Amino acid sequence: MSYLTQILVPYELAVRQLKIRDSYDWHQRVWQAFKGQDDAKREFLSRVDEIDEAYRLLIISPVEPTKPDWCPTDCFKTKAIPEDFFAAGTFRFSLLVNPTKKLVVRNEAGERKKNGRRIALTKREDLLAWMQRKAEAGGFDIGDPENLRTIPKPRSYFQKAGMQGVHFAVEFQGTLTVTDPARLRATFTTGIGSAKAFGFGMLCLAPLP
Repeated sequence: MSYLTQILVPYELAVRQLKIRDSYDWHQRVWQAFKGQDDAKREFLSRVDEIDEAYRLLIISPVEPTKPDWCPTDCFKTKAIPEDFFAAGTFRFSLLVNPTKKLVVRNEAGERKKNGRRIALTKREDLLAWMQRKAEAGGFDIGDPENLRTIPKPRSYFQKAGMQGVHFAVEFQGTLTVTDPARLRATFTTGIGSAKAFGFGMLCLAPLP
């Protein structure tokens, strides 16, 4: 069972009262919808979009969240995702991601280091190839990649433990065909790509007739 939750947060509330400044602040606020799980492994996905004079916060989680104290009562909605939701063969989709590739880094002796360096993908051809690989692994097919929209988003800066970081956001929009329903469902709940704790990787789906 998975749950989809929507929280509409007025701009004034988010910025002036809650002091939300970046994606890490949003991440901490989302945790407050899962009381008693502060020490648990993160299992939810989230995404924040600006809509008119508010922020729309979407959450996908395996457990039902509760309305956090900072959230106005009439701005919180959650529902279980029906078991037959993934029975549809085709979907419209939107995916906000932080697409990267890892570069090999070697030490002075020429030996490959365990942790490479990640760089952002920015060229459309690289983005489409990245999306095709993720689709194949995720149980779906995107058809002709040229039909996909790749929408660059502003860089997402954040502060964590006194250090500043940045994510390079891109949104994919298009249609997909299901090739493996079980894998698609797993992808839907676990997300795609990196920086999932910072509002990336949620596969937003709308069934097509």
